[in-house]
Amino acid sequence: MRHREGRGCIERWEKQEIITVSSCSLQTREMATEVEAWTTALEQDGVYESGDAGKLYDDDDVLNEAEVNGNWTPQEKALHEARLKAKAKRRLRRTSSRDSARESLSEAGGEPGADPTSPRGKVTANANDRKSRMGKGRGLPKKGGAGGKGVWGAAGMVYEMEEPDAKDPNYDESAQGETVYATVVPELDERELEKTVNPIVQEYFEHGDTKEVQMLLEGLNLGHRKFNVSSLAVSLSLEGKASHRELTSRLLSDMVGKVLTETEMARAFDKMLKDLPDLILDTPEAPQMLGQFIARAIADHVLPMGFLDHYKGKVDCDHARAALDRAAVLLSMKKEMVRLDNVWGVGGGQRPVKHLVKEMNLLLKEYLVSGDVTEAEHCLRDLEVPHFHHELVYEAVIMVLESKGETAVRMMTKLLKAFWETGLITLDQMNRGFQRVYDELPEISLDVPLANTIMESFLELCYQESVITKQLRDACPTRGRKRFVSEGDGGRIKH
Repeated sequence: MRHREGRGCIERWEKQEIITVSSCSLQTREMATEVEAWTTALEQDGVYESGDAGKLYDDDDVLNEAEVNGNWTPQEKALHEARLKAKAKRRLRRTSSRDSARESLSEAGGEPGADPTSPRGKVTANANDRKSRMGKGRGLPKKGGAGGKGVWGAAGMVYEMEEPDAKDPNYDESAQGETVYATVVPELDERELEKTVNPIVQEYFEHGDTKEVQMLLEGLNLGHRKFNVSSLAVSLSLEGKASHRELTSRLLSDMVGKVLTETEMARAFDKMLKDLPDLILDTPEAPQMLGQFIARAIADHVLPMGFLDHYKGKVDCDHARAALDRAAVLLSMKKEMVRLDNVWGVGGGQRPVKHLVKEMNLLLKEYLVSGDVTEAEHCLRDLEVPHFHHELVYEAVIMVLESKGETAVRMMTKLLKAFWETGLITLDQMNRGFQRVYDELPEISLDVPLANTIMESFLELCYQESVITKQLRDACPTRGRKRFVSEGDGGRIKH
């Protein structure tokens, strides 16, 4: 019974074999795919390892033995073939992935951490390729080859002249024509302006050259504070001498139209009128002096003619009003607006020699009357002629020789001693004055017979008072005294 049932099963299986064989090719392909997916999933999930793979290989050996014995069914045979194909595909995939990884590492510089499948790990064949890398477009270069830096442009396109770019690697500075180098001078602030201009003005008081002052001022960046130059010069001259004020008036006259304009000059004097309360603290006569400056500036066409009219009825400060009144009086005294050249008097070095001699004679005569050494010293300093003080010594010695009595000798000795001790008369000026008297002594003796005797006594007194040196005293010429005996002596000279 069992044999009959088994035989029936075999007959039924044989009947179905024809259908199975007909669809074997399709089932084999589907089974190979399923087996491959199943095997890959197992490997990824870690279901089996190398040992499991060995078991599979053992199963294949069993199947081979079954095939040899003739006990292999068609389904088992199809499953075996699918396994073989899946195994071959796995081997091919492993080999190809290893080769591609090696090639990518060799191209990318051998970086093991780079992923060859990532976009960053891909190395393009040409980094400067103009084709689109986004997978879009027709593969043509951007702008049709007519745009970008370093290209010729489209056909028929005309370019205009471009300015050279200093950042261009091909930029040549020497080929760009003449190069102009300019020196940038920063603008001076109020404090720096005062520190710079004051030494220039004080030096000008020594040399009196206005062109040098203009040259120095042109080298400065005065900016909108340029008018302060004239106000600083006037302020310094107020504290100085009359000759300094005369030089300042000349400086303002020479600078107008070259360094400063009339408007800037007017602005400077306006500032000084407002600063008069502070100027009076150092110079009590500042209002009268500033008025003289204004009058001289208007006469020299430094200030506009209507400068005084602008202040009528608008001045509240008493000092400013006094300065403007002083200027108005000086201008009304001059007819036809002639230059007020003598508003500051005549400077020492510019005075005629005759005038200086007359002033020194008057000084000595007033001293013989009053005997005030301090007043005589003050008058001599006001003359401002230190190079001409030898004339005072000469005139003092002549007055001693022409005087009668001992009073003039003692007073002149006292005056010369005072001038020598204060340094008002130097050694050179003292020696020069006495030497002039020595040279003219023979002519003076014609008018003053006792000139030699008086001269010897005066020199001895001056030497005792340390006014002159021993060398200067001994340099005085002496007249030989030849006394003849009476007629009875036969004309012999009496020694």
